[in-house]
Amino acid sequence: MKQIDTLIRDVYRLMEDKQIPEEVDLEAECAAFGTAMADVLREQLTSEYDGRGRLRLSGIGKPDRKLHHGYNGVSGEELKGSTYIKFLYGHLVEAMLLALVRCSGHIVSDEQKEVTVGGVKGHIDGYIDGVLMDVKSCSSYGFKKFQRGTLHEDDPFGYIPQLRSYAHAEKEHTYGWLAMDKQNGTLAWLQYDETHEDPPYAEAIDWDVEQRVVDVKKLVVGSLPEPCYDPLPDGKSGNMKLPSGCAYCEFKRVCYPDLRTYMYSGGPRYLTKVVKEPQVLEIPEEF
Repeated sequence: MKQIDTLIRDVYRLMEDKQIPEEVDLEAECAAFGTAMADVLREQLTSEYDGRGRLRLSGIGKPDRKLHHGYNGVSGEELKGSTYIKFLYGHLVEAMLLALVRCSGHIVSDEQKEVTVGGVKGHIDGYIDGVLMDVKSCSSYGFKKFQRGTLHEDDPFGYIPQLRSYAHAEKEHTYGWLAMDKQNGTLAWLQYDETHEDPPYAEAIDWDVEQRVVDVKKLVVGSLPEPCYDPLPDGKSGNMKLPSGCAYCEFKRVCYPDLRTYMYSGGPRYLTKVVKEPQVLEIPEEF
C-alpha cells in the first residue's frame, strides 16, 4: 500500500507517464469523478446557505466578532457572481484532486464524514492513506504557506483550527492539507503531528478545542466582541488600511462604515483613514 509521503510525486508521475496502477479501476474512477462534479455543480446552483443561528466546526477558528455577526444574521456584503464562481471552482478542484489521488493508487476514505465536538457539527474532506486531510485550492501567495510549511505564521482563514477541530473529533494526532496552486497546478502536502516535540507550529495548535466550542457558544449570544483586527499603517502616508483578515470579510463595512476603497495594481485596498489622497482610482461604495 502506498504511503502519504509519496503522494505528490505519485500524482505528478501519473500525469506525466499515464501509467495507471493495476489495482485502479480507471473507468469506475472516471464515472465517480463525473458524479462528484455533477453533485458539486448541482449543489452550487440550487442550495442557499443561511448561517443565522448556526455554528459549524469549520468556522470555530474565525475571529469572535465575525462569528457573532454571522450567527446573529447581520447583513454583510452581498456575494457577487464572481465570488460564487470562485467557491464553485474550489469545490471542483477538490473533486479533481481526490480523483487523481485515487487514480495514482493512494486510498481516499471517509469523504464528507460528519463529526461533532460539543454538539457543533462539521464534515471532513476525508482521509488519504489513513491520514486525516483537508483539500485547499489557493492563490500563488497562499500556496507558499503550505509549500514552505509557514501556515502557522499567517492563517487568516482559520485553516488550522478547522482541521484541528476535525482531528479532535476523530481522536487523531496527525493530519494534513493537500493544497494546489490554482494558477499553475503545483501541489503540496503539509502535515502536522501533535506528538512531535517543539514543532514550529506548536503555538498554533496549543489550545483546547472543546473549550473553544464552549466559548464560541457563549460569545455568539452575548454582547458584540471587539473588532477582530486593528487597522495597519499604509506606508508613511498617515493613511490606515484594513489587514487581510478584514479585507476579505463580508462584514468590513459593518465594522467600518466610512471605509474607502482604492484600486491599486495588486488589487483593492481598504482605507479606514485617509490623510493623503492616494493617486489611484477610488471605487465608490455602490460599486
